[in-house]
Amino acid sequence: MKDFRERLYFRTDGYLYDETRNLLTQEFADISIVNNIVEQIASGENTLNTIAAKIGEKEPTVLYSLDKLINVGLVEKKKCITDEKNKKKTQYVLKDYMFKFWYEFIPKATSVIEMGQGALYYQKAVKPVLHSFMDTVFEEMCRYYTLKQGITGEYGCFLTSVGSWWGTENITDENDNIRTQSADIDVVSISELDKKAVIGECKFKSEKIDKGIYETLIRRGKLIAAKYKVSKYIFFSLSGYTDWFKDLKDEDVLLLTLESLYE
Repeated sequence: MKDFRERLYFRTDGYLYDETRNLLTQEFADISIVNNIVEQIASGENTLNTIAAKIGEKEPTVLYSLDKLINVGLVEKKKCITDEKNKKKTQYVLKDYMFKFWYEFIPKATSVIEMGQGALYYQKAVKPVLHSFMDTVFEEMCRYYTLKQGITGEYGCFLTSVGSWWGTENITDENDNIRTQSADIDVVSISELDKKAVIGECKFKSEKIDKGIYETLIRRGKLIAAKYKVSKYIFFSLSGYTDWFKDLKDEDVLLLTLESLYE
């Protein structure tokens, strides 16, 4: 049976092949600027100044279009959950995954699809990287699950919000040299009542989560310790865990799989 994505996106008569363009045309008068903005966000550019620089437009012009995209539910303004007042930590991401998929794969394949070779392109260039594309979808599922469980007090505190965290961390190497690197935490759910947090790492990959990933999340929990005490560390893995975890005895650590999200 053919993959539904191939039928919907990678044929000229596929329902979603032109639907994205049509929806934007219906909603926006200046389709050119909006299209350029969405292309940049889909490619990973997610700050106002970077998007404006990439498409050669002034920031107020880009911000106007971004606000409209947010209003129609296509773009989301993300803020670092523990630092929401910091405008420098504002990111713009595609909220609608149909649009995200379309802009990720279709523009670069238009000529091939119109030659009738969309199925081949899908098999060779798209299907092998679907796991990577699904990363952000999986993270959203994990955030939703964490908050849903946390509202009921499942993690020993009353969680009221969920998001992600990003910033920098200092790493000391074996020679005691300190370097600064970017850092992020996929899932951060907080309780303002208890001043506690539950944090998580999500891996939608064929490889199992190992000791190194565990140590990284434990270390990064300290980055939010000034505001919240981390009460639980949750790992979400598509492919399970290495044998190292068999000897781990820590009540504050939860090891979950994709199936766990549906239980």
